[in-house]
Parts: sequence; structure tokens; C-alpha cells
Amino acid sequence: MGSYAAALIFCSLICSVAAQAPVVTVEPRTATIRQGESVSYRCQVKSNVQPVQLEWRRANNQALPDNVKIGPDGSVLTVANARPGNHGQYRCVAISAAGRSFANVVLNVKYPSKVQLTPAGPLLIRTGESMAVECHVTGRPRPTVTWKRRGSTLQLVTQEINDWPSVRPEDSGVYVCQADNNVGKSEAEVELVVVGPPGTPVASVNIEEMTAIEGQTVTIECKATGSPTPVITWSKLRAPLPWKHAVADGVLTLTDVGRQDSGQYICNATNIHGYSEVYTDMEVDTPPYATCLPDQARLQPGNSLVLQCLAHGSHPIQFTWSRVGRGSLPVGAETTREGKLMIASVKQSDGGTYKCVATNHVGSSEAVAKVIIKGELVFWKSYQINNLLCLLYF
Repeated sequence: MGSYAAALIFCSLICSVAAQAPVVTVEPRTATIRQGESVSYRCQVKSNVQPVQLEWRRANNQALPDNVKIGPDGSVLTVANARPGNHGQYRCVAISAAGRSFANVVLNVKYPSKVQLTPAGPLLIRTGESMAVECHVTGRPRPTVTWKRRGSTLQLVTQEINDWPSVRPEDSGVYVCQADNNVGKSEAEVELVVVGPPGTPVASVNIEEMTAIEGQTVTIECKATGSPTPVITWSKLRAPLPWKHAVADGVLTLTDVGRQDSGQYICNATNIHGYSEVYTDMEVDTPPYATCLPDQARLQPGNSLVLQCLAHGSHPIQFTWSRVGRGSLPVGAETTREGKLMIASVKQSDGGTYKCVATNHVGSSEAVAKVIIKGELVFWKSYQINNLLCLLYF
């Protein structure tokens, strides 16, 4: 009996070592596809106990969608014409007499953004009341949200809810919610109509956004309806009006504008029933003003030369280098888009005056830098001494 028991124990140990649960691997472990694309996963099993049965299921144990197919031998799972609902984890389960094991895979399905507004509008609301419109956004990756007013490029808010604590007549208009991810864009709009009591001022301007050139004269016209006739005044956001300004019959005139005059101008129309405000955003573009650093460089042959051209003005600004009195820059000279001129190792012949021209859509400006190679001075002094010796000799 002792030998028989020992044999049974030995056999049990051998069998327990041999009869191990299957080892499961799946390739790929993670896949990211767009809506409408397809992907396949292959389940591979290592087991010394046969047969092995393979099963595919959702990791949450829900049924496989109808566009998910299993291959004939059960090892391949294919998601065809992927939908957003296919996003998630899938599990390959291997079952044998020795036990069961599994491996999970992840499927990321990207799809374009989609927008829905609540309430949908058009919305009729009285002056002074509060109003909020929610922009419901779906999409993967999560889209970014932007609200704008139709006819204006100004960004209002970057959140899903656009609210008005107290609406005014000038808030009337069409508002657009835009959603964007790296798969696609979507937008929806809602019309807001604000009504007030008879006689309430309603102001309007002939232009909401404008670009002027430095030195120009600009006029912005503001009109207002209401009874009694509203009084129109102009102001500038967070700054006084430019000193070269005039207001007549609701028209604001700005003379010889400069970059400092850029900003938001506010027209206010007021009567006994209330007030109304509208805005014009003005950007003043200026030509470049160029300078060189340094404006003079003294070098010895073999030294490196770096000249930097700087320019103030409206962007973008392009830089062009040349050498005064020469057809082109020296051999080996390099320039950059940022306005640098570089020569790694200067030669005697590289001395001279270099000119930088800065250009934008308004105009251009130039600056010069003088480059002196010290060998030139040594040669000139030697030439002067030789001439002096010749004069003394004769």
C-alpha cells in the first residue's frame, strides 16, 4: 500500500503540473479607429490540455453588437463599420478541462462632434429678463465648444451654457455654438429676439469689427431708436477716447490713428426708459520699424558674425538681408526667418555695410550695420607708414 500511495501522490503532482489553465494573449491589445472603419483582434492560446474552447464577449458581459463578427475557429474578432457604441473593452476567454483564463483588449472609436441646443428657438424674451441656452455636445475625443454671434468673429464663451443675466435689445441676434475635435466640426444656431417697452433705446453701429492703417482717419456711425430720442455718447473700454477725436450726430471720428488707439469703442444710447450699448472693435495695423543689433561690429578674420534685425509693427514681418554696394551676401552667410544674419568664420573681404529690410502688409523699414574686419585697419596703417618712409627718403 505504501508504494501504491506514493505512486498516486507522484501522479497527482505530475498531473497538477501538466494540467495548467490556458495562457491567453491578444493582438493588438489596443486599437483606435474612426467611425466607419474596421479592425480585427486575434486571440492566441497556449495550453497542454486539449481541447480548448474560445469565446469572445464584452468585458461588461453585454451581448456583442450585430456588427461584431467571430471567425470560424473563434480566434478572430472583427468589428466592421465601427459605431460609437462599439467603443470599450472586449474579452477573449479560453476554457479547457484544466480551467479558464482570459485577456482583455480595448477599442477606441473616434467620431465627429455633434451639437444640439436647448431650447432650440427662436427665443422671444423681454428686456431685463435672464436667459440661458445649453449646447449639448457629443463626440470622441471630447470636442471643444465655442459660442459666437452670427456676423462677428469675436469669441463669446468656451463653455456649453451661454447665459444672459439681464438681456438688452442689442442682444437680439443669431448665436452659434460650434464644436470641434480632430475628427470633425459641427454647429447649431439659435435666434434670440429681445423686446422691450415702447420707447426703449435700441442702438446699432455701422461696423462691429474693423482694421485701420496707422495714420488713417476712421469714422464709426452709431444710430439709436427710441422715444424720447436717445442721447448718444461714445467711450473706449478701459481707456479714455484718443485726444484726436470728435463726436457729431452719433458719428465718432478718430484722426491720425496709431497702434495705441486699438481697442473696443462703446456707443451708449440713453433715454428715460433705459439704455442700450453696442460695440466696435478696432485694430490699428502699423508698418515695421527696424533696428540692427549690434549696429557696428569689429572682428578679426576667423571670428563669427551674428547680426540681429529687430522690428516693431504688425505681424507677420519678413526680413531680407543684403550688403550695400554688392550684388549678394558673402559666400557662407546664412539668414533666418527671425531676422538673423550669420557668418561662421569671417574673411577680410566680408567687411562692409549690411542692410536689413523688414516688410509687412502695411509697409517696410530698413536698418544698417557696419562690419569692420580689423585686418583692414592693419593694412591701412601699414600703407600709411610705407608712404611716410618714402617721403622721408626722397
